[in-house]
Amino acid sequence: MIEMAPDWALFLDVDGTLVPIAETPDAVAVSVRLCEALRDVMPALDGAVALISGRRIADLDRLFAPLRLPAAGLHGLERRDAAGTVNRIGGSAGLDDLREPLRAFAAAHPGVLLEDKGPALALHYRRAPAAAEAVRQLAAEMTAAMQGKVRVLFGKMVVEFALPLADKGMAIAAFMAEAPFAGRRPVFIGDDVTDEDGFAMVNKLGGYSVRVGAIEASAATYQLADVAAVVDLLHALPTQLRLPQTGKPG
Repeated sequence: MIEMAPDWALFLDVDGTLVPIAETPDAVAVSVRLCEALRDVMPALDGAVALISGRRIADLDRLFAPLRLPAAGLHGLERRDAAGTVNRIGGSAGLDDLREPLRAFAAAHPGVLLEDKGPALALHYRRAPAAAEAVRQLAAEMTAAMQGKVRVLFGKMVVEFALPLADKGMAIAAFMAEAPFAGRRPVFIGDDVTDEDGFAMVNKLGGYSVRVGAIEASAATYQLADVAAVVDLLHALPTQLRLPQTGKPG
């Protein structure tokens, strides 16, 4: 693993990275240990810590309360900077043509869940794995029909339909242009195909890309085994940053 340093700008995916993936988005719970780790990491990195998620910022605030971190939600379609200002790209109207067909598909396939996030629509099939091929076929048909007006993001047992500007890498780049992130080395930890834009961006910026779990066919250059390993790293980071530069106790 890379050596921890006080000049990190730390970007963290949520589902599959900080918390285990649950059967439904609402079933996810954030542990006290994780909140404590994030609380301690923030001052250790002078506030240069942000969540980069497919969830809405409002959902992230609910999950991580009472913490209120800088965050990019909906794969970057909304972003709250360190000062608390929220910027949003586009709106929900661009996906109106997809809503009814996706609702009908979910209704026709028991176990499939449609999550309407406004500027993004997520079709979850974790509880209906037999529907995987039908979901992929539907995604291909909708991609062709929308002719570049929508971006399709394939994740772990989920397909998301979002506006074309949804890009975790661009969200990270925007943070890196602002205080307290500017001038630091970006580190992005994620676990899924939807995090590849972020990995590519931090690589381009001379940072560290870290994939949780399997690393095959990924732009990530480092690996952590699982969610527990990520939480352990966060717990260790403040202590490690207080050690001498050799990384060994004096």
